[in-house]
Amino acid sequence: MAILQMKRLRLMILRSKKEALLQELTKRGCVQLTELDEEARELLRPAGSELMALKSEQAAYEKALALLGRYAPAKSPLLSAKPELPENSFLEKEGEESLALARKIADADERIRHIAAEESRRRGVIESLQPWLALDLPLETAGTERAALVFGTLPLKGGLAPAEQALAEAVEEAELFPVSQDKKEQYVLLLCTKEYLPAAQEALRGQGFNAVSFGGLTGTAKEAELRECKALEELAAEKAALAEEIKSEAGHRDELKLACDRLNTRVGMAEAEEHLAESDSVIFLEGWMPAEKEEELAGLFAAYDCAWECEDPSEEEYAQVPVKLRNNKFSNALNMVTDMYSLPAYGSVDANPIMAPFFILFYGLMMADMGYGLIMIAAALVAMKKIKPRGGTLAFCQLLLYGGISTFIMGALTGGFFGNAPEIIAGMFGSSWKGLPHLFSPVEDSNMVLYGAMVLGVLHLNTGMAVSFVQKCRKGDVAGALFEEGSQWIILVGGVMLALQMLVFKTNGTLHTVGLAVLIAGAVLLLFGSTRGAKGIGKLTAPFGCIYNTLTGWFGDILSYSRIMALMLAGGVVAQVFNTIAAMPSKNGVTIASGIAFILIFLIGHALNFALNLLGCFVHDLRLQCLEFFGKFYQDGGKPFEPMKVRTKYINPEE
Repeated sequence: MAILQMKRLRLMILRSKKEALLQELTKRGCVQLTELDEEARELLRPAGSELMALKSEQAAYEKALALLGRYAPAKSPLLSAKPELPENSFLEKEGEESLALARKIADADERIRHIAAEESRRRGVIESLQPWLALDLPLETAGTERAALVFGTLPLKGGLAPAEQALAEAVEEAELFPVSQDKKEQYVLLLCTKEYLPAAQEALRGQGFNAVSFGGLTGTAKEAELRECKALEELAAEKAALAEEIKSEAGHRDELKLACDRLNTRVGMAEAEEHLAESDSVIFLEGWMPAEKEEELAGLFAAYDCAWECEDPSEEEYAQVPVKLRNNKFSNALNMVTDMYSLPAYGSVDANPIMAPFFILFYGLMMADMGYGLIMIAAALVAMKKIKPRGGTLAFCQLLLYGGISTFIMGALTGGFFGNAPEIIAGMFGSSWKGLPHLFSPVEDSNMVLYGAMVLGVLHLNTGMAVSFVQKCRKGDVAGALFEEGSQWIILVGGVMLALQMLVFKTNGTLHTVGLAVLIAGAVLLLFGSTRGAKGIGKLTAPFGCIYNTLTGWFGDILSYSRIMALMLAGGVVAQVFNTIAAMPSKNGVTIASGIAFILIFLIGHALNFALNLLGCFVHDLRLQCLEFFGKFYQDGGKPFEPMKVRTKYINPEE
């Protein structure tokens, strides 16, 4: 439930032991290598790695698995966990047979794509032959010794007469022979003496004549079409055989997945090796490790006869230090929130343990329905049991579970079970039952819910201020904590005392006097603090800016929490509307048809309302945390801790 303390690690090891040490560090997953400092780079040369070659092999495996998924899709349950293997399995090198198989599958698909292109070309040829099928003349015919024969096309508009007239005016010994026509063109043969061919073509060009070439086809159009059709059949047979060949390799899918995951791990190690430096006999590395792992790694380094040292980072280095959060099962659920926003800066505070109760409480208040809560709880438990999630997926499932529990509890307080479904269903059968008991109703007690939301907002904001106050005190900025957070708390206490005197203890003049004095003291402290660090005219303008920013900031922040009431009210009202619509067909009594109508409308309506609220409540809850709460104390900009570790996609290492 904190940001782990990191230490900078520097290590030297013999080249012969480099591979074994990197494997051990990968198994432990607790060292992140970084670029060497300038002094080390001047003394040593960069160590090489096989990164590019490994990435090429990795791409081959990924492509082969994708092709198997396309040609031979694997049937798996809707929710199923990834298989697990011992961690050492992923540190072994994959065999050459696996890589050869992956490339064989890729080559077969490449040939299939070439065949598809060839099929497309031949279909185009067949289509181009259709107008000439009735012509009993070899396509390669170019004429006789004295006569020239040209295949061509003319626009259909206007018919053949204008072209024939233009040809007759230009050349005496020439004639057009019609062959066929379609919706746009007419297909003709031009026959003339060879010496007049250029003149004939020039005359016809003005009529839109275009010569046709058959690209080396021989025989009549009918014969050429038959040859192309036969070639298409052969190509289709070859393509089918290649597809079957790929399908036949589906039994090696698991083997390819394991090989791919092994390569993923080796790629990670190779990426780490890019940060190493070397001499003729020694490898040098530098990086970060959690301080709690120092004793464990000391034993490992001793076994490899390493020369090493580790030290705490200075404050000037905090911006470079990677961040790793340690959370329990409860606060771990909020990791996805901080990951979406930004990790906390090293040396600051992990907001997850502080934010978790508020986030889950606010979510439950916004959703506030026992039925929806049960769905969320069931979905989270089923997913956690079936798919055994890890990392971000586990955090999401945990957040869904805790949000579902909170939603159910708040639904019990408001009497919501799919809106007012129990009351509506009872009314359909003539009962006057008024529904489930409740402590308060978002519809009937909306003002109370609004005031309660704002009170929670004040508590939420002051919690953030308390964290900021403690941080400043720890850094030695006690004056800053007093003038900023302390003064606002004094003002708040004075305001509460005045409110109590005006609303409850109306005759108590002492309470009014003390409250006013406390309020003024806090305001003076706040205004005096605003001038710290200001110079010249800034000392005069700073108090006015402070008053404006404090008043508008607090008013806007607290008003933002009204969204809790708005979402609770909106979700409940929409649910009631769908329930009312669903019950309308049963107004004159429940029948089979009206019962079916009720079920359909009920399911569709609540599915839409649930989906909308599931997302909407998360977004608005996230906004309250990231803008209002984090704005009081959160220091973002942390870089994630990314150590060398076993990296897998298809198979999980055993825990």
